[in-house]
Amino acid sequence: MECNIFGETPCQLSCNHSCQRSCNVTAIPRLKRFKADRTPAVIVVLYGNRDFEDALLELNDLTRELGFLPVAGGAFIGEHSFANEERPLANGRPDAEDIKAAREFGSQICAKMNGLASIEEVSSITLPGNTPYIDRDRSAMEAMSASTRDEHCVLCGECAALCPVGAITIADTVITDNVACILCNACVKNCSVGARIVDDPMINKIANWVSKNFQARREPEVFI
Repeated sequence: MECNIFGETPCQLSCNHSCQRSCNVTAIPRLKRFKADRTPAVIVVLYGNRDFEDALLELNDLTRELGFLPVAGGAFIGEHSFANEERPLANGRPDAEDIKAAREFGSQICAKMNGLASIEEVSSITLPGNTPYIDRDRSAMEAMSASTRDEHCVLCGECAALCPVGAITIADTVITDNVACILCNACVKNCSVGARIVDDPMINKIANWVSKNFQARREPEVFI
């Protein structure tokens, strides 16, 4: 279905809510580079099957501050950044059912937008969340990161290339800035020789707890 309103295609703005540290350090400053003038937008958050908490509401408020008009919102599930074969949590997601739900979401958005005569008819969407937002104390994780088993590392540089915040430097060894690291674990999941690992006891304790308590499959939620 073609979705075009007043000569514009709605913008999609998204945030990965695998970790509040990730959103605060990376997503929000990057989103603030955008400026809009009453531009329709679809806001989407991706989370690892635990809870998206206030992420969608905060994204809605932020995009409005930047001049966007959120016309729809969605919370979708992706494999948790802490997940692995021994500690599964939404492994393999988004899957076929998630993609189907996303396509249906898109069709619903198109139907809504094509039914509007003007931008003035765009109404606010009702979203779950708390005001003020829940502010969880994650100070204990501020200086934690994945590490490298030097005996396995081949210094290929793939981890540095994948890091979204530039926390990894390749020299004679792999150097990780554990303050800059947002614990997305892209380096761990994509290291071809298994050199990048998470061996911090606190991280593993949290990851094991999350995996144990949030196994029940959660489904995408959409708000139009």
